Amino acid sequence: MPNLKKIDKIIFTILFSLSACVSFAQGISIPVKEDGSVSRLRSDISALCASRYAGRRSGTQAMAHVSEWIASRFASLGLIQAGADGWFQSFVLSDGGIGRNVIAKLEGTSGKYIVLAAHYDALGNSGGVLYPGANSNASGVAAMFEIARLLQGGNEPTGSYDGIIFVALDAHFYSYMGAAAFVDALPSGKVRLVAVLDTIGASSTPVDVSRPRYLMALGGEKYKSSFKRCASIARMEIYYEYYRSESFTEMFHKRIGDQSVFVKSGFPTLVFTSGVTMDTNKPSDLPSTIDYNALRYRCLFLSRWLNLTLRLTR
Repeated sequence: MPNLKKIDKIIFTILFSLSACVSFAQGISIPVKEDGSVSRLRSDISALCASRYAGRRSGTQAMAHVSEWIASRFASLGLIQAGADGWFQSFVLSDGGIGRNVIAKLEGTSGKYIVLAAHYDALGNSGGVLYPGANSNASGVAAMFEIARLLQGGNEPTGSYDGIIFVALDAHFYSYMGAAAFVDALPSGKVRLVAVLDTIGASSTPVDVSRPRYLMALGGEKYKSSFKRCASIARMEIYYEYYRSESFTEMFHKRIGDQSVFVKSGFPTLVFTSGVTMDTNKPSDLPSTIDYNALRYRCLFLSRWLNLTLRLTR
């Protein structure tokens, strides 16, 4: 089982360090527009955090049920099975349990793919205490569903365009074993870019307290121009460093997180995040802590960017 004390120590150290240079804006309130996107995001995050899934610990029977639920959501969105076993890719965890990635795709015509990934496991139940993992990382999985829906809601692509692989990664808390298994199975030369969604649903710790609608795009410097155009529709602020810290950016992009596996394997890789909060990897990481309005706009921004800049414009 993951070492919770070690994880808590890492998170506490990060928060303590950030508090010296960032003003935490706990309590920022943005009115939520209860449109279809917000309702879907809220429903998906609540479903993933349901008590019957017992905190989504990798290798458990409950986690097998979660993977099946994710596959059903992919199917409801009209996506195509893309795993070695239908929707799934199974692998052996370090403790002998079985992990399972859930993989779907939108087919393109170029023969190349963009990968959109988000881990769906959390810390489970420890000593009778449930770790629901709403922001980390039910928010990333729910955002992936909404982005898939948005990408299919516009005009049909024409000419040569890339497909998109959507992967819900297991075993984030087992040294990113799900990401490693997925990379090992990827066909050589077929992936043009990897985008990872990790802890993307909060607004309680913004980079700038005056700009609570924001997103950090680590590894995204080369896309600044297109990010600026696509963010304008949501009036969002995009940052390219983790809380304006080069050292934290280096750590979170290249050394900590599922994206580190893709980076080390040589794939052009970005990670999108709204940052660590006081609830990260705690029992208090509940669906009620999510800023659904901000998450809605983040999905709008990301789908617009993927569609116009990466999928359709070569």
